[in-house]
Amino acid sequence: MSFETPTGTRGRKSTSNPLMRLVNRFMVRKARRSETASLGRMRLLALTTTGAKSGERRETPLAWFPGDDGTWLVVASANGAAKNPAWYHNLAAHPDDATIEIGDRRIAVTAEQLHGHEREAALAAIIAAAPNFAGYGDKTDREIPVIRLTERPAAG
Repeated sequence: MSFETPTGTRGRKSTSNPLMRLVNRFMVRKARRSETASLGRMRLLALTTTGAKSGERRETPLAWFPGDDGTWLVVASANGAAKNPAWYHNLAAHPDDATIEIGDRRIAVTAEQLHGHEREAALAAIIAAAPNFAGYGDKTDREIPVIRLTERPAAG
């Protein structure tokens, strides 16, 4: 399925600023230190994508949730902002060029946006595990994307 979530017309202001970039770098290091790295009840991973416009490698710390068959689910909530986060656009442009790091494991992944019933079921499970995700949809009129990351088979 394709990445097809348009920008909303209302939502929280973006939190991209020098302090947030510093916090994100700290959280990426935390995700790499331990497979059990967490923020509250949410487990962390470091997502590396290729910039949609720049082509540069970008690292983002994200909460993840277990999906079916050993996949990882991440939510492009952007704290309820009207716009999708930059990493979402990067994955949309390059869904087969991403890696995740959890502890000392570096895993090449393919990204797929969930839609319809599959998205609703995944989001319900995520909200049950981390109730704070329920409020993000109330802050914006944008449909909050849920992305499944699946390990890519080794080349060769």
